[in-house]
Amino acid sequence: MQKILLIRFSSIGDIVLTSPVIRALKLQLKGAEVHFLSKKRFVSILENNPYLTKIHTFEQSVNEVIPQLKQEKFDLIIDLHKNLRSFIVKRMLGVASISFDKLNFEKSLLVQFKINRMPNKHIVDRYFDSLRTIGVENDFGGLDYFEGNQEVEFHLPELFHNKYVAFALAGTYFTKKIPFEKWNEMAKLSPLPILLLGGKTEVEMAEKLIKENPKRMLFNACGAFSLNQSAAFIRDAEMVISGDTGLMHIAAAYQKKIVSLWGNTVPEFGMYPYVPQKPEQVVVLENKDLNCRPCSKLGFDKCPKKHFNCMMQLDVTNVFRQI
Repeated sequence: MQKILLIRFSSIGDIVLTSPVIRALKLQLKGAEVHFLSKKRFVSILENNPYLTKIHTFEQSVNEVIPQLKQEKFDLIIDLHKNLRSFIVKRMLGVASISFDKLNFEKSLLVQFKINRMPNKHIVDRYFDSLRTIGVENDFGGLDYFEGNQEVEFHLPELFHNKYVAFALAGTYFTKKIPFEKWNEMAKLSPLPILLLGGKTEVEMAEKLIKENPKRMLFNACGAFSLNQSAAFIRDAEMVISGDTGLMHIAAAYQKKIVSLWGNTVPEFGMYPYVPQKPEQVVVLENKDLNCRPCSKLGFDKCPKKHFNCMMQLDVTNVFRQI
């Protein structure tokens, strides 16, 4: 029996993208125990995953959890984060390890000089390239998300009990978030009731969208539900519209019809919606005519060029026809 520790500290989408690896390790390595190390605030993403034996978490420092990890006596560490913290874990445990190359140099080339040396592969496929040495292969079953069988229908007005579209308003960085103007355009075009998803910081935008569209059926679920409840709303949606965010990857795990709008980041980084079973259900909208994209690997609090044309110039008039 092998005891394996998988490391990915954050964040929502990145952890969801590790789910095919978790499944493959458990199903392809007979009798394997698969443990996961992450930050405590992300435990809800993992706690219902049937392929995991145990979840280890910390709040501030990995030193909080090192004694617990040492007691497990792991045979192998698979480092899918590869930063200083994961290096400390590997050094302190002193066992064999496999580290995923995040290709930070290639990403920097693309950001700084617009020279694309990134492989034409999704990050999930690249994960599995690093696991060839232990005989683990991609089963192309896509992403997993286990929300714990949350029941959400009773939270929604009756008109939402048939079909609705989910607008994922949230985003970690301003330059990855879809601006209000584009959401408003899409709200006016939607043939379905609209469920607005996000955190507390999106409540104001959601209320503004409702006010601007009095003749449309919109329901504000921002800031009122847990991540797993929000995931269940996505699970039950007819389609999902999102920026490059964690909820986009959760939608991919449920094989939803997805329209993803891209701002300062680009799909070439390898983190576009991963739905190998139904790729035709994914539409990516991006402005390829700007020489300032990508301007960052992650994002900014405001557009460095002050125009935000990567989002503001996107044509969303055919969003619902395309899908």
